[in-house]
Amino acid sequence: MLTVVYAVVVLGLVAAVFGFILAYASKVFAVKVDEREEAIASILPGANCGGCGYAGCGAYAAAIAAGKAPTNACAAGGNSVAAKIAEIMGTESSDISIRNVAFVKCAGGDNTQRKFDYLGLKDCLSASRVGGTGPLACPSGCLGYGSCVAACPFGHISVKNGVAVVDHENCVGCMACADACPKHLIVKVPYEADINISCSSKEKGAALRKYCNIGCLGCHICEKTCQHDAIHVIDNLAVIDHSKCTSCGECVAKCPRHLIHDARLNTEGETPQSAD
Repeated sequence: MLTVVYAVVVLGLVAAVFGFILAYASKVFAVKVDEREEAIASILPGANCGGCGYAGCGAYAAAIAAGKAPTNACAAGGNSVAAKIAEIMGTESSDISIRNVAFVKCAGGDNTQRKFDYLGLKDCLSASRVGGTGPLACPSGCLGYGSCVAACPFGHISVKNGVAVVDHENCVGCMACADACPKHLIVKVPYEADINISCSSKEKGAALRKYCNIGCLGCHICEKTCQHDAIHVIDNLAVIDHSKCTSCGECVAKCPRHLIHDARLNTEGETPQSAD
């Protein structure tokens, strides 16, 4: 019986000694965390989208606390988060002066012919590696398997009629979707840039007609229509200079392929009524 008691006592003493050593070591070797870093991390969206240029919200918070990153780089948080971060850092608030959103430069989808039926993984990167450029006859077309949808941490992009479509009003411009697109069809545009070209093909019109019913033909009609020198056909593709565009919408109305996109119009092509 005494043997059992001695064993319990010895084990208790050993546990107490090692507990003391671990407690002491945790204090001696503890990594000090800047309180500001924890405060900043708590107000960031936590989406880890990478739009700020850092691996995630934690890395961005650490960079701000260390004075290595600006307080207004979080597109997802917007100006309200930028103001709170500036307050924590004791600096003047810097607004995110230009709001950017993602835009998909393709409207093909179901309007584009296919070279073959793809039966592999429903992933754009996997599909793009089959047959050279994927199952679509258009080498520049959106594959429509939703890799960008899966990448968006906010649910502001979806696939409609075989092509990815961004929710212009709610997009925060983190561009996580762009990183997931193997065709590099998703670009960053200013939120105020209402007029955009929904095509990336640089094929000549005669070749493009064979596989797409909606792609840019390089017909120059939009270029001739624009009174502000804001749109030109370059390498068979219409390109808009947003610094000159006044959003008059004349090119939208004149495009015979209806691929010049106006963010102010809803899916039915009608201007939304005021909420007043």
